[in-house]
Amino acid sequence: MTAKTSIPVAVAAFLWFLMFNPWMGLQAVFWPAMAISSAILLYFSFRRGDIRLRCDWKQIIIGVAIAAALWGIFWLGNKISCALFNFSRPQVDSIYAMGGEMGKWIIALQLIFLTGPAEEIFWRGFVQQSLAEEKGPFAAMCITLTIYALIHIWSFNFMLIMAAMVAGAVWGLLYWLKPSWLPALVISHALWDAAVFVIFPIH
Repeated sequence: MTAKTSIPVAVAAFLWFLMFNPWMGLQAVFWPAMAISSAILLYFSFRRGDIRLRCDWKQIIIGVAIAAALWGIFWLGNKISCALFNFSRPQVDSIYAMGGEMGKWIIALQLIFLTGPAEEIFWRGFVQQSLAEEKGPFAAMCITLTIYALIHIWSFNFMLIMAAMVAGAVWGLLYWLKPSWLPALVISHALWDAAVFVIFPIH
């Protein structure tokens, strides 16, 4: 991994450490901190200079379909995990508790227009694409997924780490198969974030 890629990834890892670890006490201001972190990810992404997000109706339809399918995967996964693990529901509830009293529709707007797009543009459009040019598309997908899951480890929340791994695997696999679907993946990430956290929370 070259410095052009490794430095932004290290910054992202540091930001996620600050936001998610319990020692910093940032849970009450989690969403403002996430907004700042998302803006930093966008800065690094567009410094690359060749990210193109040309969206049409096909991309929109694909993005909505991916978001709906991913929500269904998480709904089923929640049912299975709650049946198997007694720690599952408390950990999921703790994820929903992050952010204190910030209005849910403000969170939804942030997820749709900033955080969801920023994460997808950074992790797939910048990191996975840069690694694909260095190490090949399949290796890039695996490395990006591993990093994306591991930066959530500071939450010490098994359900959150697994959620990042599952969602990251879906987006990473689709980007590996269809790099031209980046706009659709951005749409799906934004819509899925808003759906799972605010509009249709999984309980």
